[in-house]
Amino acid sequence: MENENIKVIEIKGVKVEVDLRTCKVIENYKVGDPVKILIKDYSSYKSYAGVIIGFDDFKMLPTMVIAYLDNNYSTAEIKFAYLNSESKDIEICPLNSMDKFLDKSHAVGLLDQTIFKKEQEVAELKAKKEYFLKEFSCYFGEVKV
Repeated sequence: MENENIKVIEIKGVKVEVDLRTCKVIENYKVGDPVKILIKDYSSYKSYAGVIIGFDDFKMLPTMVIAYLDNNYSTAEIKFAYLNSESKDIEICPLNSMDKFLDKSHAVGLLDQTIFKKEQEVAELKAKKEYFLKEFSCYFGEVKV
């Protein structure tokens, strides 16, 4: 005889037992709540760690704004998702304290690498500008210094 407090949920062939006495249903979210966000990526879905950063109380289409980290082996990028009644291929759920798919030091390291690369790009552009101003001054009727 099955316990009336236990419910079996099947997700893509994986069966999970849920104890209804201890499970928690969250229907209310607030700014700052950590969430998992499921987003369709081409033909499949991918789950990301996210944080609710705002509720836009538009009269026609109230919208929840979620910042999430798209993190892989070589890049970390903060992206934004907008969840409302017309959103397709996007879902959120509360972040479970046992979920550990986000590594802070790895993400910060990747963001630091991106910052370094962009700073190098800026330095290179400044050098090109300086070269242009110096070497092409004759085209503008300016005396070369």
